[in-house]
Amino acid sequence: MKKRTKIAAVALAASLACTVLSGCVFTSTNTLKDYRQVIAEVDITQGKDFQEGGAFAAYSDVIEPGVVTKQDMVAMFVSSGYSMIQNNYTYYDTFNLISDTLVNRQIYLQYAMAYFMEYGDAEGTEYSVEGYRAAIEGKEGEDKRLAGLKYFLAEEEVAQADYSVRVLFNNSIDALEESLIAAEEEESPATDSVRTLPNGVETENEDYYDAAYKVYTGSNSLSDCGSYEAPEGSTVTTRRTAYNQFLGNLRSSQMVETGEDVSDAENLSYFKIEQRSAYEMALLNKLGEKFEAEIKAEITEADVREAYDKAYTEQSKNFADDRESFETALDSMSDTSFILTAPEENYGFVINILLPFSQRQTNALESAPADSQGNKFGYRATLLSKVRATDQRSGWFTGETDYSFDGSQIEGIYTGGNADRTYLFFEDSISGEENGKYERLENYYGRYTFNGSVSKNAKDEYVINPARLTIDDFIAELEGYLNAQSGLSAQGAYYADGTAQSFGGYESNDAYYAQTQFYKDDAAHSVDYSKFVYYQGKVAFGKTFDPNQMFVADTPENKAFSAINELSFAYNTDTAGLNSYLGYAVSVEKTDFVSEFEYAAQLACKEGAGSYVVVPSDYGWHIIYCTFSFVENGSGEIEPFAFDWDEKDTEGTFSNLYYESICANATTRYTTIRQSYIINEYTQCATVYKDRYADLTGLDLV
Repeated sequence: MKKRTKIAAVALAASLACTVLSGCVFTSTNTLKDYRQVIAEVDITQGKDFQEGGAFAAYSDVIEPGVVTKQDMVAMFVSSGYSMIQNNYTYYDTFNLISDTLVNRQIYLQYAMAYFMEYGDAEGTEYSVEGYRAAIEGKEGEDKRLAGLKYFLAEEEVAQADYSVRVLFNNSIDALEESLIAAEEEESPATDSVRTLPNGVETENEDYYDAAYKVYTGSNSLSDCGSYEAPEGSTVTTRRTAYNQFLGNLRSSQMVETGEDVSDAENLSYFKIEQRSAYEMALLNKLGEKFEAEIKAEITEADVREAYDKAYTEQSKNFADDRESFETALDSMSDTSFILTAPEENYGFVINILLPFSQRQTNALESAPADSQGNKFGYRATLLSKVRATDQRSGWFTGETDYSFDGSQIEGIYTGGNADRTYLFFEDSISGEENGKYERLENYYGRYTFNGSVSKNAKDEYVINPARLTIDDFIAELEGYLNAQSGLSAQGAYYADGTAQSFGGYESNDAYYAQTQFYKDDAAHSVDYSKFVYYQGKVAFGKTFDPNQMFVADTPENKAFSAINELSFAYNTDTAGLNSYLGYAVSVEKTDFVSEFEYAAQLACKEGAGSYVVVPSDYGWHIIYCTFSFVENGSGEIEPFAFDWDEKDTEGTFSNLYYESICANATTRYTTIRQSYIINEYTQCATVYKDRYADLTGLDLV
């Protein structure tokens, strides 16, 4: 994976570079002494539970009062508050909201410490007064606050928090350095437009951290910074200059004290402020995990089954009475919004891969004469054989980020019989747990090589020549890739005049392009849309298709879905259909789709999951693949899913997704109640000195 070039600064860098912070508004009125003012004090040991001998009374002498300083306010503004100003919040509202947030955070943090000492954490780790005192012994000021927080965090949680702060600093310095590098270049190299990326590319594993990762300032060695990668074109000079700009921005906001050792970013007082913030967030997340564990322990199999049965019964009644509400719900179906039944069979979802007419072909079709019924079906048929599809992923080589890699050593790559086809994409994201850093891409198999020639010229620039595929070539690629997956078998046949005619191999179906009859023999001479079906096929899954397994990695159901999804990213010019949940929702009734597409999509859904139909429209060829459809379960009911308590922890199963959704909703309600209780119980334990930051809330008047 090549280093991604950052175009826009992250929030920290953007706000540090903004004119408000670097101008005279702050610096003329705020001194370091002013920034050290305490603008709020919080001491929850003054609350009723502590004072009246409640569960937390034993911890009164170790839960120390917390303070919020003016510097804390500005630091939060620097890292996130400035975006509120950009979204038309006033300074008055922004700083008062920051004040409330910081005060509430102190309440939560003190509560979390007492709660963990009393009840332990979600993993069963126990904490004690003696352990806490030992952790902070001999420490003062910021170091003491950090040590107190670290006591409640596991080594991995501390390492993850430290890593996140280092990444934040590097990203901020990167943004400044990239501006310097761009200014030195006479002109920027041209790049292709960015092809839509699959959801989840370069999503970092939430548990990942690199202990060797360091902030690169230009004074230290890049090779000693672990997995950090400097921006393209970076030099020691540009990095040192960018770091000095970064320090200048901090100084202008009074975030660097005179005499600080700035040679190492981790020596900065501001680094410790961000470090404390990261530890605090880790501790609050830990409290959330504790609440989640508590509520999950209360959810039984009977609870989930009752919720499922109730939802199924309500949907059965409501959808039968109101199909419009069903179709609205169908459009919103997801792994947290479940549709458990349908008013009748053959509603479903399809992925549409559009192989378009060229602009010249589109122009020719528009200017062609119509037939006696006002249509141009005959002329369009003569154009269809000339449509050529190309792999649309060139921009993944030549865009702002090069996502390609030589996949010749990857097991199971698909080359279509061309040994020179070896380029794949998203190396880290398709390797899953093997890389440790990034989550594995879901529903994207990742073994379909770029279809075309790839080379580099004397300037080390990519020269990309996508192969030009006829519709028959594309069908061969589609079925070839599906058949390359173990457990799958894809097979179909050509159609002419609505009659199946298997031609063997993938020879051109000349009879289709020569047809002239597109109408039914009725009084209205209505269009016979069956005449447009060019090809129809279906994937055999080696067993009955099981919708409960659609999102379980390496099942036949998920392999087929993932392969089709990948082919859609490779060839589809209908970009609105990329990254959809299961594709376009298809009704059994009249739709807003173009008629040829509607007919084929409904046909595919009628044939069931894994079926595919090839038809044209005035846009070009459509390859329509049914990902899922509602069918009877053999007992006369349309109930495709089944909740199985034993599968609730098997990732990706319907039972797992449904159980986690029930737990998430319950946890949200429970956490909201607990948060309200904590704030209501301890708000009176906070004293806020608004006059000490009145100059900040009054910036609107400056």
